[in-house]
Amino acid sequence: MITIIDYGLGNIKAFVNLYKRLNIKTLVAHTAADLKDATKIILPGVGAFDYAMSQLNSSGMRDELDNQVIANKVPILGICVGMQILAKSSDEGKLPGLGWIDGEVKLFDSNSIPYKTRLPHMGWNSINPMKKNKLLEGICINYRFYFLHSYYFACNNSDDIIATTGYGVTYASAINHDNIFGTQFHPEKSHSNGIQLLHNFASL
Repeated sequence: MITIIDYGLGNIKAFVNLYKRLNIKTLVAHTAADLKDATKIILPGVGAFDYAMSQLNSSGMRDELDNQVIANKVPILGICVGMQILAKSSDEGKLPGLGWIDGEVKLFDSNSIPYKTRLPHMGWNSINPMKKNKLLEGICINYRFYFLHSYYFACNNSDDIIATTGYGVTYASAINHDNIFGTQFHPEKSHSNGIQLLHNFASL
């Protein structure tokens, strides 16, 4: 069972439909009670860091989410802004993040980006796996993932980086610390590679 957190951000329906194709059951969590029996959690997200944190904090699910992830070690996958709020803080806002992975979210330096269209980083880009990780098993690195963001996750511990991507700077596009995973790209929009990654997460 994959529990998908609905706190007003992210394309929940895309995850539900994708897992339905994989014959994997899902539950969309709207309340803390919905998280009680979670065995895998997806934390989607689009938009701004502070808005995401405000929505999560006011959802009524924050305390139970902390309990499941930190105390019970339930695997969680943060996606896009859902990955960024795993950090301690962001250049984009003033609110503290979840602080589950040691790092800060930084704004791309647009002067270092050698493309006419600089920000946001939007469209298809490749990832460079840094180590073996179950989340990335069966991924074809010749295929690309879909990105849409202007900020990136700057890890303070390189051991937490499982894949990188280049966009003016080489940054962490996939991270993992214990039971906590994150991808800056959108697997739900990334065709066969995204399907493989989400299947891998369900199989952890």
